[in-house]
Amino acid sequence: ASALVLSFGVAPSWAATPKDMLVVALAFDDIITMDPGEAFEISAGEIMGNTYDRLVRLDVNDPSKLVPDVAKSWTVSTDGKTFTFEINPGQKFASGNPVTADDVAFSLQRAVLLDKAPAFILTQFGFNKANVKEKIRATGPMTVTLETEKSFATSFVLNCLTANVAAIVDKQLVMSKEQNGDLGYAWMKTNYAGSGPFKVREWRANDVITLERNDNHLGEKAPLVRVVYKHIKESASQRLLLEKGDIDMARNLTPQDVVALSTNKDVKVASTPKGSSMYISMNMKNPHLAKPEVREAIKYLVDYAAIGDTLMKNIGVVHQNFLPVGLLGASTVNPYKLDVDKAKALLTKAGYPNGFKVTIDMRTVQPVQGIAEAVQQTAKRAGIDIEILPGDGKQTLTKYRARTHDMYIGQWGADYWDPHTNADTFVRNPDNADDAKSKPLTWRNAWAIPELTKKADAAVLERDPAKRRALYDALQTEFRKTSPFVVLFQQTEVAAYRSNVDGLKLGPTSDSTYLFGVSKR
Repeated sequence: ASALVLSFGVAPSWAATPKDMLVVALAFDDIITMDPGEAFEISAGEIMGNTYDRLVRLDVNDPSKLVPDVAKSWTVSTDGKTFTFEINPGQKFASGNPVTADDVAFSLQRAVLLDKAPAFILTQFGFNKANVKEKIRATGPMTVTLETEKSFATSFVLNCLTANVAAIVDKQLVMSKEQNGDLGYAWMKTNYAGSGPFKVREWRANDVITLERNDNHLGEKAPLVRVVYKHIKESASQRLLLEKGDIDMARNLTPQDVVALSTNKDVKVASTPKGSSMYISMNMKNPHLAKPEVREAIKYLVDYAAIGDTLMKNIGVVHQNFLPVGLLGASTVNPYKLDVDKAKALLTKAGYPNGFKVTIDMRTVQPVQGIAEAVQQTAKRAGIDIEILPGDGKQTLTKYRARTHDMYIGQWGADYWDPHTNADTFVRNPDNADDAKSKPLTWRNAWAIPELTKKADAAVLERDPAKRRALYDALQTEFRKTSPFVVLFQQTEVAAYRSNVDGLKLGPTSDSTYLFGVSKR
């Protein structure tokens, strides 16, 4: 497969892809693991969404609703703290082992016990290593009970259970691979133990991911026998391969290539607003960036309109708030525009009339690279010299998560369809210490905000939708003014695909583009 990837553009065209196989070009160099208890990257989300079941799923046709998955039904106690799920009988893992309440409880417990990056989605309900086996437990062969610490909004709890970290794993298989009490962690890095419509057959980093139909999956089987993701970063290469019929779908296209493909009678284009945003962040450990006037100046040194009309045309819209449109309380106020004079005045006020030098870490994919270069040029007009440090997804994320960067450009996708998913990472920072347990984006950028954290905590407990909406609107107003984040665009997910592909529905979150309903003619 490596040879095939390397030969694109110099070897003869492949034969047409088989009717029972979907070949997708996707840049997935951000993936570091196949363990749903640890996977927290956007590309990994799609793989998890297609290969692992969870208690409930997002209804992609109406994201405000949930549909049963492993659970067939659920009830909530009158105090809002106890959730009881009845598991649908007859389900099997890809291994052939039955799906039981014990598997469900083990999966959620395991995620908390592993305590990897996405564990906070569950631990925010009061689960921890000491109590999780008591608070999440099988109360019958096909019954699971969860007891939360507080009376959260029901939709908030259920939406969190759609996240990848809540995926159900095969306890018997995973524990058979356990080494030194690691709950199968070492083995799960590169292996599969799920019950989803597809199973992971192979993953080779920065090369290929092969999904195979899981014939043990209960219910309607996926029409496709296999889905093959090829790691191809360049939009031009993806477009060429799609036009030739060597691939069935292209996922990382520039606006120009989207426009060009839209006139091809053999190609269709699908798009949907995503619950993901592109942003630039500033590490407040850097003394220059710690100054509020500097942060505001940089927000005036982005040509949002020009980038939106070129690099982001058809794939995103200007959006300067941490809640994407579609989530409760999202704001559409966009106060910033390119204003070099205003930026210079702010820099002078901060004590930098001649600017300063700073670095930005950047994943070498489009449109990220193009946006970074555009901001580099406009910032220089105010005296800020930005050095771009390129790298692949794993390199830049590792550095970012260690908060050793100056600036970073990337994207953030909602982990579940509730406003707290983004409030939790953009306006909450319970502990700003280097060894903090919780490490949201605010922590990565060393933004200590005890008062905003309290306000975000109050918003997630507010049961009245109108009052809750007002709380998030106020949070976004303060965020726009003082935060170390320059939110740039809400992304539009775009896929170009061959006209013989049917049933494609792009989801609003990274893990809700389900390919198990796709077929080919």
